[in-house]
Amino acid sequence: SFKLINNLIVIPLEINGHKLSFIMDTGVNKTILFNLTENDSIGLNNVKKVFIRGLGDGEPIEALLSNGNNFRVKNILSANQDLYVILNDAFSLSAKMGITIHGIIGYDLLKDVVVKVNYNTKKIVFYKPKTYKESKCRKCETFPLQFYRNKPYINVEARIDTISNIKTPMKLLIDTGGSDAMWLFEDTKEIIKTPIKHFKDILGEGLSGTIYGNRSRIPYVALGKFLIKEPTVSFLDAATTFNARKFKGRNGSIGGNILKRFKIWIDYPNKKITLKKNASLKDGFYYNMSGLHIIYDGQELVKERAVNSANIGYGRKSTNKNNVISFVTTYHYKFKPKYKIDGVVEGSPAYKAGFLKDDIIKSINGKQAYKYTLEKIMTLFQTKPNKKIKMSVRRGITDLKLEFRLEKRI
Repeated sequence: SFKLINNLIVIPLEINGHKLSFIMDTGVNKTILFNLTENDSIGLNNVKKVFIRGLGDGEPIEALLSNGNNFRVKNILSANQDLYVILNDAFSLSAKMGITIHGIIGYDLLKDVVVKVNYNTKKIVFYKPKTYKESKCRKCETFPLQFYRNKPYINVEARIDTISNIKTPMKLLIDTGGSDAMWLFEDTKEIIKTPIKHFKDILGEGLSGTIYGNRSRIPYVALGKFLIKEPTVSFLDAATTFNARKFKGRNGSIGGNILKRFKIWIDYPNKKITLKKNASLKDGFYYNMSGLHIIYDGQELVKERAVNSANIGYGRKSTNKNNVISFVTTYHYKFKPKYKIDGVVEGSPAYKAGFLKDDIIKSINGKQAYKYTLEKIMTLFQTKPNKKIKMSVRRGITDLKLEFRLEKRI
């Protein structure tokens, strides 16, 4: 079983006997641990200092490389594995997902197995390639995978221009570790370029810094016989994707918001992937129409009222001569999740309403913020255009009430 959070697959992974939570990410060729506390100590062996980099326009970051580690997912055991440890959590992924995420794993988990991912039931099945028998499936389509630096790529066709009917062939990374539908890299030949209708957005954090891009839509992308209409697409510039462009044939990536619309068989040993559509294939593609990027900010102590008992004097003998209903009210304190604003997109509805980075969210539409999960807050921002959002925030020692309407920008 896995958890599906923001279109990402979160699996339980044991490292050297310690249970941790990792994202299964076909877009990485290294196993990276980036959220390690004293309580999560896993006993690293043979450690040396290295530098690694990824998406983002910043510098490479310092990491530790540890050899000889044991990985386990249920009864799948892999010994003598390399593990990269980032001491400074550049991702802040746990804060962005609302649960503790310790790291990401891809090639090391998938290289020797056939994997069936069922997004609907949230189940993964691992098969031994030698004994796995592929079922006949008329509704499925199988694609060859091309590997570069142990990452899988697929050939697709897409119509990018909203005016012409030109189909553009593209090579895209299969990226289960990306929550968006698609990322495309703008090129110098202007075959792939941002459509006129777009807005600049914060797409996330890479190993080498914040990832910015132009968010837009394209008419469709075709995965063989499967036509995916009007997906949201983020267009990235050359600086942000410098490291990713070392594979000259790559045009971008397909992420979880498309992949979750299929049942998927990923077969690294035989270099192929099989897709079978599920009921969500024709669902629309939505995006954050608020301009707010919100993260989990730890816990705070909240005072709650609890009514323990009542003494009713009517119809029976009562010590209360006035037959008044008396309630015994007590209070208790509990730790509840706290959320804050991590960024505001310039020109967005929230930006115009006056929200600022580091504002602490106290309530949303009259409901205390701690009664939401982070995912439910983000879903609320993706509902429908013109929906009114009322929020109270704490800025320093001042409480403010602000409101805006969700705005369709693409």
